[in-house]
Amino acid sequence: MKESVRLVDPKRLAKNPENPRLVFRQPELDSLESSIEKQGILVPLTVYEDRSKLILLDGERRWRCSIKLGLRTVPVIVQPKPDRLTNIMMMFAIHNARRDWDPLPTALKLEELEREFKKRHRRSPSELELAGLASLTRGEVRRLKKLLALPATYREELLEELEKPRHLQQITVDHVLETTKGVEALRKQHIIEAKEEDDVRRVILGKFRTKVIDNTVAPRMLARVARAVTRGEVPVQTARQAITRLRNDPKFSIEDVFKSSVEQADFEHTTEQIAHRLIDKLREHLKREYQLSGPLRKNLQELHALLSRALR
Repeated sequence: MKESVRLVDPKRLAKNPENPRLVFRQPELDSLESSIEKQGILVPLTVYEDRSKLILLDGERRWRCSIKLGLRTVPVIVQPKPDRLTNIMMMFAIHNARRDWDPLPTALKLEELEREFKKRHRRSPSELELAGLASLTRGEVRRLKKLLALPATYREELLEELEKPRHLQQITVDHVLETTKGVEALRKQHIIEAKEEDDVRRVILGKFRTKVIDNTVAPRMLARVARAVTRGEVPVQTARQAITRLRNDPKFSIEDVFKSSVEQADFEHTTEQIAHRLIDKLREHLKREYQLSGPLRKNLQELHALLSRALR
């Protein structure tokens, strides 16, 4: 049976309590409001009936704009009322097509979806099942789970940042996740102690705010520091001294940590890996008895000259 469109008073509508989208940025609403004022609502809102109210399944931004514009009616399509698990799943299905939604509110709703599934089936969903329920990839589910693992204070701070216009946001989900991963790498290699982990993370996020660190993925250098220590290329104490200065010197950045501790060792390790690959290639080249082409011969002669200089 084909669904019919009804015209209803927008005041009869109510937002869906299961909507993962908690933040509606004013510039986006202003743009949509201008469009609706000129052309009207072109795509009907989707709702379900619950007593005297019509609860939104899709179209909360359009609904908000219609209230502000004082529209007397809006077009809606009424669907049967879903149970809570289905309602959350429908919200995620819509989220899957709305990539501008923010990850933290989505993560919090994913937690509720998992809880609702467990209540019905008396077991936790597998990662694959949860991804299917939420219309997400397994990688997206893992990322959202990492957000849920953050201390509550960080989640609260991120929600406060989300209330700001994008250009005024100083800290994003990516800043926190990248920093957390980098600091965890330091702790696993005993460059810092577990009790220092949160303090180092706070210091780094503070330097993102002051723009001392201006590259979101800069904390990945901390993992490179940890790997250099693991390989025995630099002493733990050298890395620890650099992290101590990061904590105490307001102007000292992650890049400064990297340069003052493991930059040379890391560069040499990369060069060593390239050299190994080149040796293997040249051995295979000789084994196959290929003739050297002009360009390859020229490059190898240049490499030979550089190697002679490096080894003197």
